[in-house]
Amino acid sequence: MSEENKSKKEILLSKLIERKEEAKVIRKIVGIIVLALFIIIGGTAIGGYLYVKSALQPVDEDNNKSVNVEIPIGSGVTSIGNILEENGIIKNAHVFKYYVKFNNESGFQAGSYDLTPAMTLDEIITSLKTGKVMMKAEFKVTVPEGLQLDQIAEKIAEKTPYEAKEVLEKLDDKAFIEKMIEKYPELLVKEEVLADGVKHPLEGYLYPSTYPFYEEEPSLETIIDKMISQTQDVLTQYETSRVDQNLTVHELLTLSSLVEEEATEKADRGKISSVFYNRLKKEMPLQTDPTVLYALGEHKSRTVYEDLEVDSPYNTYQNKGLPPGPIANAGLSSIEAALKPDNTEYLYFLASKEGTVYYSETLEEHNEKKAEHITSQQ
Repeated sequence: MSEENKSKKEILLSKLIERKEEAKVIRKIVGIIVLALFIIIGGTAIGGYLYVKSALQPVDEDNNKSVNVEIPIGSGVTSIGNILEENGIIKNAHVFKYYVKFNNESGFQAGSYDLTPAMTLDEIITSLKTGKVMMKAEFKVTVPEGLQLDQIAEKIAEKTPYEAKEVLEKLDDKAFIEKMIEKYPELLVKEEVLADGVKHPLEGYLYPSTYPFYEEEPSLETIIDKMISQTQDVLTQYETSRVDQNLTVHELLTLSSLVEEEATEKADRGKISSVFYNRLKKEMPLQTDPTVLYALGEHKSRTVYEDLEVDSPYNTYQNKGLPPGPIANAGLSSIEAALKPDNTEYLYFLASKEGTVYYSETLEEHNEKKAEHITSQQ
């Protein structure tokens, strides 16, 4: 064998040995990485298991000190979990939420409960399903559907030491409104509620319901906050439908308020809603009388022709599209109608003195019904 061939063979052998050593090192590195990943994944799984297991346990098994917890009307599982965590009754609101869903628990009742940190999740859930109110409400404020903010202020004044004027001033106080915007960012959008032309920023945001209060003299902020919170809880249930209709919360409450104010006991809110949608699509002014009355700041049953000339962004005879904001608070049936209007071609409707609503597809047909059911009765 020549010296040259021998040298080449030695070089080749040397490289082969080097590659084997490199392969060993690579296998070791890969092995270490795989082992580390198993440890991390296993550790995370074990950590997660221990975390959830701990969250399912009572906050303090030895603490039987009673804590009064108030669950507002319309509270969902998420809201209830947050309230319980804030009051130190459960460890984690998210774990509570998934525990409730996993066990198909439902039927939680609003009320005031005496709960303790020593209670198990099952004991807490059982208590919340009884609806047993442990404390008697000092007073209740009932807010009917279709009321405007000044009327709601009067309802609050009737049950509290506050004057209606004082309540309305609080409702329009910019500093208070901005505080509520910060607290309820998904409900109250600054650019909409504080937009130019909006008469009352919180108009339409105080949900119609009966509100119990357990203090003799709660602050105005507490009273109003409770009503705003209820609106958020209700609208959260319709988030998907609202997005499908391409409406902001403000637009939904505005449209719902128009349906609420136009509806009579006999009226089909779905048809009224369809008229508004059909007009919006055709870029026709909505021409709804309640917006004129709101612009005038008056509460009366009928508008006259001179009322229609009022210069206001709320006047839907002079301005196309929705008004700047809601003109009243809307109930659930009106909100649902605004989200799911009937499928019609109606562009007009009118209500007789008896409350019957007549719908028309053309102006000619509308005028005929107006002559028959309105003019002839005057």
